[in-house]
Amino acid sequence: MSSDYLRALAVSTAMSTLLCTGALAQSDPTREAEAATTSAEDTQAPDGVTQLETIIIVDVGAGADATAGADVIIIDQQEIDRKKPRDLREVFSGEPQIAVGGAIPSTQKIYVNGIDENNLAVTVDGSRQNNKVFHHNGTYLLDPALLKAASVQAGVAPADAGPGALAGSLGFETKDAADLLEPGRNFGGFVTGIWDTNSETYTTGVSAFGQQGGFEYLGYINYSNGGNFTAGDGDEMPGTGTNLISGLAKIAYESVEGHRFELSHEQVRDDDLRPYRANVYINRPGREPELRNYDLHRQNTVFTYTDTSPEGWWDPKIVLAYSRTQIATPEYFFDVVSPTEGATSSFNGKVENRFALDIGSVTAGFDFYNDKADLEYRNPTEPFFTDERATNIGAYAQARLEPFDRTRISFGGRADHQWFTGVDDSDWKNAGVSGNISGEYDLVPEFLTVKAGTSHVWGGVPLAENFIQNPLWTYADGPEPVTSNNYTAGLVALYNGFTFEANVFRTDISDARLPVFGRGAPVPEVTSIRTLDLVSNGWEIGGRYDWDAGFVSVKYADINADVDDIPADSEIGRYLTTPLGQIIMIGAGYTFDDWGIEVGGDIEIALKTDRTLVRHPTDPESAKKELPGYEVVNAYLEWTPPSKPNFTLRADALNIFDENYTDRAAYGQDFDGVDPHYDPGRSFRLSATARF
Repeated sequence: MSSDYLRALAVSTAMSTLLCTGALAQSDPTREAEAATTSAEDTQAPDGVTQLETIIIVDVGAGADATAGADVIIIDQQEIDRKKPRDLREVFSGEPQIAVGGAIPSTQKIYVNGIDENNLAVTVDGSRQNNKVFHHNGTYLLDPALLKAASVQAGVAPADAGPGALAGSLGFETKDAADLLEPGRNFGGFVTGIWDTNSETYTTGVSAFGQQGGFEYLGYINYSNGGNFTAGDGDEMPGTGTNLISGLAKIAYESVEGHRFELSHEQVRDDDLRPYRANVYINRPGREPELRNYDLHRQNTVFTYTDTSPEGWWDPKIVLAYSRTQIATPEYFFDVVSPTEGATSSFNGKVENRFALDIGSVTAGFDFYNDKADLEYRNPTEPFFTDERATNIGAYAQARLEPFDRTRISFGGRADHQWFTGVDDSDWKNAGVSGNISGEYDLVPEFLTVKAGTSHVWGGVPLAENFIQNPLWTYADGPEPVTSNNYTAGLVALYNGFTFEANVFRTDISDARLPVFGRGAPVPEVTSIRTLDLVSNGWEIGGRYDWDAGFVSVKYADINADVDDIPADSEIGRYLTTPLGQIIMIGAGYTFDDWGIEVGGDIEIALKTDRTLVRHPTDPESAKKELPGYEVVNAYLEWTPPSKPNFTLRADALNIFDENYTDRAAYGQDFDGVDPHYDPGRSFRLSATARF
């Protein structure tokens, strides 16, 4: 039995002992009420800078409360309102620990501390996401227009973040009617119009919402259409047009006793011509066309029950959800066209209760998922259908305590049992335990805080990508469950509006699954078993100054990842990592309250790296390239006339100096013979919003 297993088991046993023996006393109701009414403004500085000296329990939208001592990054409502993001990259701008690769929304992937989001517990409104469809697409297509918050617990994640939190958790939370209604009103809405000059893309969004007699409702629809954009050198990027429609509907009822029932349904669809491999250009004339149509459709349905007036030890939460992502695109082989459709889905849920205590809280419950990944390949002569399935049931407990003055700790564990079914209908059972512990201590109250955390995570057997599935796969003695160990440490200093942060981290993932379709035909036996070991480590340092009317922020991160002890590139790193290196983010904003004007901007600087020149044994034969550096500058001006506070005009100047570049986390730029998407050149985005 491994030391990692014993460590996780010890944490789980300790947690269970505390619960069973009642060693922690029931809380004071007055303290509970104070904790329940703590707002985001009370627990963090403007624009997402966490105030660690006051945070104990904060709902960060990741399916779990924040964890004291862990590396928590929160993009809150104030930050989203300032950025007005149009894609995931803009959501996380200013955070060098979080890289988003991909020039268009349908190919964007998120990397946290250099780790692909497929190794995180990802949720949307509490619903587990299972989006590993095609490695040339993004894994999550999100319209940020109605995003309320985005949060990341990098590396160490709590047990109640969900199963599979190998390198942390990532959560998105959409707005409710109450978030949009103006004080004293029970009905409202807004209309938005956006024009992008580079691609000549227009976007129109309409929303209506209200509440009456305990009922709430919200409806939103957004449509974008436009052409290809041009890169910084003036070249048009084929297959980068926009044809996207998204929608969100929510209904809720809250009784006078505080019982809240909410049902939400979200859909996003992107349907347009893309490069044959959506995120790169590879020219194979006569065999494949330059472009083909990609129809990407994602949906997410969530039912949630909570008690908004908890008393004593009774603070339940129930989530039942279904999410699905589907891609349909034709496969070409000379004159043979094979319509192909891949889909991943997850039926998931949890039942938990938060036990309030005098010194904090304990959250305990169980969760489940039933995930499926299937591929339908309709070749005229050799069609086939394949699928892999995984079902998991887990039980967990997580304590968040302040046992001593100036000290906050969090620890917990979970046990999971998984049933995995392969493409050949073979069945495999696996079980494992996970544990975490982290804490923070105020060395100097209201000035200097130190923090650290560690976790061991059992992740089960991940499903293979749909478009790589092979009906001839065999599983030998069975796929190996993936595990990870995470370590983080850091400090935060606060003084007269200044915030200084420094963090170091390391994530070790063992037996990460990266299957390949198989080479050669006919193939009597092709194994699906291919596992790799990944290590990502680095550090981040940052400073920020906030005053009444504005802020200035500078952050630097140095992130490096190795696969099987060899520097990672974007090919071997599929679904695992991508080469990042050194990234600097600078941001600033200022508000002229008397005039209703807000101005600001940001700069992203990526330094050149040659770690990609090292060849992995499984790399393609093409020559490798270093990653060039780049500097991208953006700015914005927003005006809300004081005489017409329900009307807002905004102008964004993007890539002001027309830099010709590919963002650092994009796929394929480190190989000769592969032309990655260049990001858009200079563009002006004009928008108007009217609220009623």
